[in-house]
Amino acid sequence: MRDQSRFSATLWRLGAPTWLLAAGVACAAGTPFAGHNPPPETVAVQLRDAAMAGHDIAYTWVSELTTRFGPRPAGSANEQAAAEWAAARLKDLGFDNVHIETFPITAWVRGTESAQLISPSVQPLAVAALGESPPTPAGGLEGDVVIFPTLEELKAAPAGSLSGKIAMVTMRMVRTQDGAGYGPVVAARAAGPHEAAQRGALAFLMRSAGTDTHRNAHTGTTRYVDGKVEVPAFALSNPDADQLERIAAIGRTARVHLSSSASYLQNAHSQNVVADIKGTRKPEEIVLLAAHLDSWDQGTGALDDGTGTAIITAAAKLIRDLPHRPQRTLRVVLFGSEEIAQPVKPFGDFGGHAYVTTHQGELASHVLAAESDFGADRIYELALPAAVIHADFAQAVLRVLTPIGVLAAARPPEDAGADVAPAVQAGVPAFALSQDGMRYFDIHHTPDDTLDKVDRAQLDQNVAAWAALAWLAADSSVDFRSHGAPAAPPPQG
Repeated sequence: MRDQSRFSATLWRLGAPTWLLAAGVACAAGTPFAGHNPPPETVAVQLRDAAMAGHDIAYTWVSELTTRFGPRPAGSANEQAAAEWAAARLKDLGFDNVHIETFPITAWVRGTESAQLISPSVQPLAVAALGESPPTPAGGLEGDVVIFPTLEELKAAPAGSLSGKIAMVTMRMVRTQDGAGYGPVVAARAAGPHEAAQRGALAFLMRSAGTDTHRNAHTGTTRYVDGKVEVPAFALSNPDADQLERIAAIGRTARVHLSSSASYLQNAHSQNVVADIKGTRKPEEIVLLAAHLDSWDQGTGALDDGTGTAIITAAAKLIRDLPHRPQRTLRVVLFGSEEIAQPVKPFGDFGGHAYVTTHQGELASHVLAAESDFGADRIYELALPAAVIHADFAQAVLRVLTPIGVLAAARPPEDAGADVAPAVQAGVPAFALSQDGMRYFDIHHTPDDTLDKVDRAQLDQNVAAWAALAWLAADSSVDFRSHGAPAAPPPQG
């Protein structure tokens, strides 16, 4: 009742119409609103404005998550404790069917790591081991660095040509609003260790998949091939990558010493946290809102993806507190083990695949899905499934979202996101609310991913867009599946 009263007070401050104030008072008193339900678009506007006025749940959520649990690597005690906390908070917030679904993984533990340039001069280097990378020998390893500007040039090197050497790919990431520069450099991160090993290399180095000029290395997952990562693999900070390129440019050979004590924890587990707002007329139909609860271990996972979990939770809570619930069920899923997304042996599963396995029987009634996993800067674009991109539904959504700076994409979403990609591949339609990524990859997968980077006003705008769109989708009978096509799988992590 306290939450309903607070929602009614917010609506009063925003100048809400009489019907909505009356409904809020009726619900606060514990009695159903007897009048006709207002038009869904009108409710969406009210949800939008309530969030834009400063709905504190999102910032409070991400602050508490990052403060209580810090970094949350997949399979770690921190990740598991964060999941228990999230489930308890979702119950306190009034969600239905709150539960945790566990699945087995092999957890990767970073340990300690170091790198040093030992010739032609001596200099410490800033590196981060890539996820799933094996350790070096106990005393480390060293070798001459052979530079390849692109992954394709590494692949073109002859077999055996890197024997006793360290292969390094130096491709630079391009800064773009939509993050399009990430995919090309992630290809080197995923495939580079295998290609280096195939040519006899001792180890693999890459220029960090990031757009900053700080001496922070950007970690991220690499890829198992035949059940393993074949050589130790590291990301090098961008200024240090510049240094090695300059050494090569003056005709000298950089020799580097690398050390890592990374290890694997067998028989670990991760988990997905699931919570619903049960629909009224069509509760079996589900609109899925997703984000991931795990994070890399260097920062505290504030933007990747603490803010995503906060945005979808706060948006759903606004809907939960309305005088009447939507027709369809709105489901929030906080996924586990997204950063180490390796659905192959020996690693085990990851949250997206585990969800599809557990909910196989109800995927046909999932009507729409999306995830928030790109920080918390403002949403500027909406991409809807092909079935509705030119329909009345799209026009209604845009009438609500255009006033807060969200415009229509010309095409359906190309990247569903790692968490929901398995569901989308199984036929669930996807939408995307695209966030401004101009600064995201300055911070992504680095020690700088901390709470102070969250802009509260932009966070509120995210909540506003998600709440309005989720409401309109859940309180409709729109068929989002007609003529839809599965989205392509996104890059890992």
